Amino acid sequence: MSRLKKIGILTGGGDCPGLNAVIRAAVKTSHFRYGWQVIGVEDGFDGLIKPHKTRFLIQEDVVDILSKGGTILGTTNRGNPFSYKILKKGKIITCDYSETVIKKMRTLGIDALIIIGGEGTLKIALDFYRLGVPVVGVPKTIDNDLEATEVTFGFDSAINTAMEAIDKLRSTAESHHRVMVIEVMGRDAGWIALHAGIAGGADIILIPEISFDFNKIQQKIRQRGRQGYKYSIVVVAEGAYPKGGKVFTITPKNPLDNVRLGGIGYKIGEEISSLTGHETRVTVLGHLQRGGSPTANDRNLGTRFGAAAVRLIYQRQFGRMVCLKSGNIESVPLEEAIRQLKNVPLSHDLILTAKEMGIIFGD
Repeated sequence: MSRLKKIGILTGGGDCPGLNAVIRAAVKTSHFRYGWQVIGVEDGFDGLIKPHKTRFLIQEDVVDILSKGGTILGTTNRGNPFSYKILKKGKIITCDYSETVIKKMRTLGIDALIIIGGEGTLKIALDFYRLGVPVVGVPKTIDNDLEATEVTFGFDSAINTAMEAIDKLRSTAESHHRVMVIEVMGRDAGWIALHAGIAGGADIILIPEISFDFNKIQQKIRQRGRQGYKYSIVVVAEGAYPKGGKVFTITPKNPLDNVRLGGIGYKIGEEISSLTGHETRVTVLGHLQRGGSPTANDRNLGTRFGAAAVRLIYQRQFGRMVCLKSGNIESVPLEEAIRQLKNVPLSHDLILTAKEMGIIFGD
């Protein structure tokens, strides 16, 4: 293989705090350690499908971005080149633009591509690797649900944002003697709800791994009332669902958008109000959890991941994803990286601790 001269970098899927730390570290490491040029691909894989959506990244581009949330390259969660949906004459058509992406990389002279994303984006990375594209993956998801890494950057920032929101809602809940329901992100895994709920002193935590019973929730709230507590805090992951039921979803107005989770918080609020008579308010944190300045932990982890991704390219270890194991940066094959999601084990110490402290999970 010829000498590496130019690498590309893109961010796919939802945004989160720490993405810019990865980009910054990758650019600085490429320039200072290896003398490579870096091309930033804008808006995920769209940048390799549509024209005029790539640009060189130089030192000046990454100055002062470490503390910024989001990604300077932009991102999208609906641009799978292998199954790209377009609206034509009122109908949705699915196209395969994978060859377009590969040709664009050749035209730009990109020798290897760093792909930053969650399970869906890394699945696309694996598909390109199987077509012979030199790729390296970086795990990104605030849900912290990738089994192959101990933690993903963005998770620490998200749980701190959620915890601070719970703290603020607690004071108004106590003042007005209300039940506060806080819906947080977590499609398949309840890590955000679990960590933020415990850190924020929630009384009830509902996660996708444990289907809940509305009667158990109202019993807990009534019990707190008998104990003299005039308010309660309920933290629920968006993917939580009642026993015998299913997750709540919102159908998008744009037919090109994916169906997304939403509504469980309001359903729980309605049921609590109906079953207990307590005044109940619902707050959906939504994309608030994705925004804002990353914590020190996420800045450092993102920086380590970015530098390690460039190091893998130098070592020509393609088709792998950087990860954190036992506190050290390592790498795993992309196949292993996306093999299974990391759900909250029912035997997890945080669940046992919560139950011992009287927090219920609705089961």
